[in-house]
Amino acid sequence: MHEIEITPTSVLLDGQLIATTETGDKMLVELYRRFADDYPKFFKMDTLCRLGFIAAEILLKEPTANGQQPTAVILANRSASIKNDTDYLATISEGNYYPSPSLFVYTLPNIVTGEIAIRHHIQGETSFYILDNPEQLEQIINSQFSILNSQFSIILAGWCECSKPNEFYAKMQIIYGTTD
Repeated sequence: MHEIEITPTSVLLDGQLIATTETGDKMLVELYRRFADDYPKFFKMDTLCRLGFIAAEILLKEPTANGQQPTAVILANRSASIKNDTDYLATISEGNYYPSPSLFVYTLPNIVTGEIAIRHHIQGETSFYILDNPEQLEQIINSQFSILNSQFSIILAGWCECSKPNEFYAKMQIIYGTTD
Protein backbone atom coordinates (compact mmCIF):
# COMPACT_ATOMS: atom_id res chain seq x y z
CA MET A 1 0.00 0.00 0.00
CA HIS A 2 1.17 3.52 -0.80
CA GLU A 3 0.00 6.13 1.73
CA ILE A 4 0.74 9.50 3.28
CA GLU A 5 -0.17 10.96 6.66
CA ILE A 6 0.20 14.67 7.43
CA THR A 7 -0.26 16.39 10.80
CA PRO A 8 0.73 19.96 11.75
CA THR A 9 4.09 18.63 12.97
CA SER A 10 4.96 15.63 10.79
CA VAL A 11 4.69 13.95 7.43
CA LEU A 12 4.90 10.19 6.95
CA LEU A 13 5.15 8.69 3.48
CA ASP A 14 4.75 4.92 3.57
CA GLY A 15 5.76 5.01 7.23
CA GLN A 16 8.93 7.02 6.59
CA LEU A 17 9.29 10.48 8.10
CA ILE A 18 9.78 13.37 5.68
CA ALA A 19 11.90 15.95 7.48
CA THR A 20 10.48 19.46 7.73
CA THR A 21 11.70 22.61 9.49
CA GLU A 22 8.28 24.28 9.88
CA THR A 23 4.98 23.34 11.50
CA GLY A 24 1.31 24.07 10.77
CA ASP A 25 0.40 26.19 7.75
CA LYS A 26 4.07 27.12 7.25
CA MET A 27 4.92 23.43 6.93
CA LEU A 28 2.39 23.10 4.08
CA VAL A 29 4.11 25.97 2.27
CA GLU A 30 7.52 24.36 2.90
CA LEU A 31 6.23 21.07 1.43
CA TYR A 32 4.72 22.89 -1.55
CA ARG A 33 8.06 24.55 -2.31
CA ARG A 34 9.86 21.21 -2.07
CA PHE A 35 7.42 19.01 -3.99
CA ALA A 36 5.28 21.19 -6.28
CA ASP A 37 6.74 24.65 -6.71
CA ASP A 38 5.01 25.17 -10.07
CA TYR A 39 1.35 25.75 -9.19
CA PRO A 40 1.00 29.38 -8.04
CA LYS A 41 -2.73 28.92 -7.37
CA PHE A 42 -1.60 27.10 -4.21
CA PHE A 43 -1.20 30.45 -2.46
CA LYS A 44 -4.88 31.33 -3.06
CA MET A 45 -6.10 28.04 -1.55
CA ASP A 46 -7.53 27.66 1.93
CA THR A 47 -5.80 25.31 4.39
CA LEU A 48 -8.05 22.33 3.62
CA CYS A 49 -7.25 22.62 -0.08
CA ARG A 50 -3.54 23.11 0.57
CA LEU A 51 -3.50 20.05 2.82
CA GLY A 52 -5.20 17.78 0.29
CA PHE A 53 -3.22 19.22 -2.60
CA ILE A 54 0.13 18.66 -0.86
CA ALA A 55 -0.82 15.16 0.32
CA ALA A 56 -1.75 14.22 -3.25
CA GLU A 57 1.39 15.85 -4.68
CA ILE A 58 3.74 13.95 -2.40
CA LEU A 59 1.84 10.67 -2.74
CA LEU A 60 1.75 10.92 -6.54
CA LYS A 61 5.41 11.93 -6.96
CA GLU A 62 6.24 8.24 -7.09
CA PRO A 63 5.03 6.47 -10.22
CA THR A 64 1.86 4.47 -9.74
CA ALA A 65 1.19 1.08 -11.31
CA ASN A 66 2.01 1.13 -15.02
CA GLY A 67 2.78 4.85 -14.71
CA GLN A 68 -0.93 5.68 -14.72
CA GLN A 69 -2.45 8.59 -12.86
CA PRO A 70 -5.46 8.10 -10.57
CA THR A 71 -8.83 7.93 -12.28
CA ALA A 72 -10.87 8.81 -9.17
CA VAL A 73 -10.50 10.90 -6.01
CA ILE A 74 -12.57 10.02 -2.94
CA LEU A 75 -11.99 12.11 0.20
CA ALA A 76 -13.90 12.76 3.40
CA ASN A 77 -13.80 14.65 6.69
CA ARG A 78 -15.99 15.53 9.65
CA SER A 79 -16.07 19.32 9.53
CA ALA A 80 -16.62 20.01 5.82
CA SER A 81 -15.05 23.45 5.17
CA ILE A 82 -15.84 24.97 8.58
CA LYS A 83 -12.54 26.82 8.98
CA ASN A 84 -13.03 28.67 5.72
CA ASP A 85 -16.77 29.07 6.31
CA THR A 86 -15.95 30.88 9.56
CA ASP A 87 -13.39 33.09 7.80
CA TYR A 88 -15.93 33.90 5.08
CA LEU A 89 -18.65 34.69 7.61
CA ALA A 90 -16.33 37.26 9.22
CA THR A 91 -16.31 39.20 5.92
CA ILE A 92 -20.08 39.68 6.00
CA SER A 93 -20.55 40.83 9.58
CA GLU A 94 -23.15 43.51 10.39
CA GLY A 95 -21.92 46.98 9.49
CA ASN A 96 -19.01 45.54 7.49
CA TYR A 97 -20.67 43.75 4.59
CA TYR A 98 -17.83 42.97 2.18
CA PRO A 99 -18.13 39.29 1.30
CA SER A 100 -14.86 37.90 0.01
CA PRO A 101 -15.16 36.08 -3.33
CA SER A 102 -11.72 34.52 -2.79
CA LEU A 103 -12.92 32.96 0.48
CA PHE A 104 -16.35 32.03 -0.90
CA VAL A 105 -14.77 29.71 -3.47
CA TYR A 106 -13.49 27.49 -0.65
CA THR A 107 -16.75 27.24 1.30
CA LEU A 108 -17.33 23.85 -0.32
CA PRO A 109 -15.09 21.00 0.84
CA ASN A 110 -15.17 19.27 -2.55
CA ILE A 111 -13.00 22.05 -4.00
CA VAL A 112 -9.97 20.09 -2.78
CA THR A 113 -10.94 17.09 -4.94
CA GLY A 114 -11.37 19.43 -7.89
CA GLU A 115 -7.95 21.01 -7.37
CA ILE A 116 -6.34 17.56 -7.22
CA ALA A 117 -8.23 16.46 -10.35
CA ILE A 118 -7.20 19.59 -12.27
CA ARG A 119 -3.57 19.29 -11.24
CA HIS A 120 -3.32 15.60 -12.15
CA HIS A 121 -5.68 15.59 -15.15
CA ILE A 122 -8.08 13.19 -13.47
CA GLN A 123 -11.25 12.96 -15.53
CA GLY A 124 -13.07 10.33 -13.52
CA GLU A 125 -15.04 10.46 -10.30
CA THR A 126 -14.31 13.04 -7.60
CA SER A 127 -16.26 12.77 -4.37
CA PHE A 128 -16.04 14.41 -0.96
CA TYR A 129 -18.07 12.92 1.89
CA ILE A 130 -18.89 14.46 5.27
CA LEU A 131 -18.65 11.60 7.76
CA ASP A 132 -18.20 11.15 11.50
CA ASN A 133 -14.85 9.34 11.29
CA PRO A 134 -12.28 7.85 8.91
CA GLU A 135 -13.57 4.33 9.57
CA GLN A 136 -16.83 5.25 7.84
CA LEU A 137 -14.91 6.16 4.70
CA GLU A 138 -13.12 2.80 4.87
CA GLN A 139 -16.52 1.10 5.18
CA ILE A 140 -17.83 2.95 2.12
CA ILE A 141 -14.78 2.05 0.07
CA ASN A 142 -14.82 -1.57 1.25
CA SER A 143 -18.55 -1.99 0.65
CA GLN A 144 -18.26 -0.47 -2.82
CA PHE A 145 -14.84 -1.93 -3.62
CA SER A 146 -15.97 -4.37 -6.31
CA ILE A 147 -17.79 -1.57 -8.14
CA LEU A 148 -14.96 0.93 -7.67
CA ASN A 149 -12.38 -1.70 -8.53
CA SER A 150 -14.04 -2.42 -11.87
CA GLN A 151 -14.65 1.22 -12.81
CA PHE A 152 -11.38 2.91 -11.83
CA SER A 153 -7.81 1.76 -12.36
CA ILE A 154 -6.35 3.88 -9.56
CA ILE A 155 -8.20 5.63 -6.73
CA LEU A 156 -6.75 8.33 -4.50
CA ALA A 157 -8.73 8.02 -1.29
CA GLY A 158 -8.51 9.33 2.24
CA TRP A 159 -9.35 11.62 5.12
CA CYS A 160 -8.59 15.34 4.83
CA GLU A 161 -9.59 17.41 7.88
CA CYS A 162 -9.01 21.05 8.80
CA SER A 163 -11.38 22.53 11.36
CA LYS A 164 -9.21 25.33 12.83
CA PRO A 165 -6.09 27.28 11.83
CA ASN A 166 -2.97 25.11 12.13
CA GLU A 167 -5.08 22.09 13.16
CA PHE A 168 -5.28 19.58 10.34
CA TYR A 169 -4.89 15.93 9.49
CA ALA A 170 -4.68 14.05 6.22
CA LYS A 171 -4.27 10.38 5.55
CA MET A 172 -4.51 9.34 1.91
CA GLN A 173 -3.71 6.20 0.02
CA ILE A 174 -3.56 4.81 -3.48
CA ILE A 175 -5.98 1.96 -4.18
CA TYR A 176 -5.33 -0.07 -7.32
CA GLY A 177 -8.26 -1.35 -9.36
CA THR A 178 -8.31 -3.88 -12.16
CA THR A 179 -9.70 -1.97 -15.17
CA ASP A 180 -7.60 -1.80 -18.31
